[in-house]
Formats: sequence, structure tokens, C-alpha cells
Amino acid sequence: MRTLIVDDERLARNELKRLLEPYTKIEIVGEAANAEEALVLIEELQPELLFLDIQMPGKNGFELLSSIEGKSPEVIFTTAYDEYAIKAFEYNALDYLLKPIDTERLKDTIHRIEENQAQPETPAHPHERVEKVLGATDQVFVKDGEKCWFVKLGKIRLFESMGNYVRLHFDDQKPLVLKSLNNLEERLDPNTYFRANRKHIINLHWIEKIEPWFSGGLLVTLQGGDKIEISRRQAIRFKELMSL
Repeated sequence: MRTLIVDDERLARNELKRLLEPYTKIEIVGEAANAEEALVLIEELQPELLFLDIQMPGKNGFELLSSIEGKSPEVIFTTAYDEYAIKAFEYNALDYLLKPIDTERLKDTIHRIEENQAQPETPAHPHERVEKVLGATDQVFVKDGEKCWFVKLGKIRLFESMGNYVRLHFDDQKPLVLKSLNNLEERLDPNTYFRANRKHIINLHWIEKIEPWFSGGLLVTLQGGDKIEISRRQAIRFKELMSL
């Protein structure tokens, strides 16, 4: 991907270039120290990806994105401040990396980008939005009433259907989102998230104990104490998946 780095700190730009050296599919075509320089280079170089700092002299990163005319590149925010995470989600950022950038976190981000690039394009309605499959390292925006979270999906141990809503269980939080469990299941990585029954999807990484249950089913205990029944039909799939 043709990539542009936008950061007002030269040392930060150099460090990011060094971290990106192993990734041959990321082609750094230029760098900018502020929004004005970046707008000129975006027009001239037509990058597909921006690594974008948020706090810069003049226009900040969000104002830069609002100023781009035509098709915007994909964006990965890089910042020393975590309070912008929710707003970054509103700009459909691919990811939000906190400085100093962790090499493993960057590796996960680049890997997801490469996977998305490798997927063959299928003809779609021009107004149809193609939604990517979400894995444990993806971060999602959750809003319930006045409360908001920007949470890594791997921290969510359980999805529980509540009529037209789904309750998410992570840490000591249990917010509701207006989604169906079927809709969520389509977007979640099946190697990590398993449909236990009609009402629950469990995170396989959070399983603490598995016991035989009535009528050929299984009873799973998650870290934190949640006990979820896997239906007889799903228990067959579960055993195949987990090679029991």
C-alpha cells in the first residue's frame, strides 16, 4: 500500500519508518510535518494509507481528514494520547496506535491490513458497505446511554442476546448494543468466537472449564464465573473445533 506518514515530530517519523521496514507491502511514498504539507502530498501522491498523528501545529489530524477532497486514504492514528480514541472511531480509522508504538501491536495491525488486501473483491452494489471480520485484536466503539467505551474485542468474554439488543460482558461492564446476535456472529472471527446456543456467543480464549451436560450438551465456565450451556447440536461442532 502506498503510505504517507504525517507527524510534526521528525524523530517520531523516523522511528515509524524504522518499525515499518520489515513490511514489504507497505511502501512509504512520503512524509509530512503538518496538515498543510500532508494535503499537498495526498493530492500529489494519492496514498492508500495514512499513519496520522492527531495533535499537530495548525490543523490537527481530524481537521486534516475533514479537508481532504475526493476519496480519503485509509487511516491509522498514531498519538501519545488515548482520549481521542472514541473520536478516531467516528472517522472509521483502521486502528489507533498509542506512542511509543508497540511492535507486536503494529504487527497485528499490518497483518490485518494485508489480509484485507489479499481478499478477492466480489461485485457489490455501489452503496453496499462490505464489513470486515473482526478478531480479538480489533478495537470496537461501544455506546450505552451516556457511557462510551473503546474496547479491544478480545476482552469481551460473552455476547448475550436480549431481544433486539446484545449485552456485552467485559471487565465489570455489561453494556447493551442495538444489534442482533445473528448479525454479530457474521462479523466475528469463528476461530475465536463460538455460538454456544440461541442466546450466547462465547470467547473461546476465556474458557476455564468444560463439563458434560444434559442431553449431550456441554456446560462451559468462563473466567469470571459465567456458566454457559452449549446445546447438543452445537456441542458436536464445538468438539470438532476444539479437537476433543
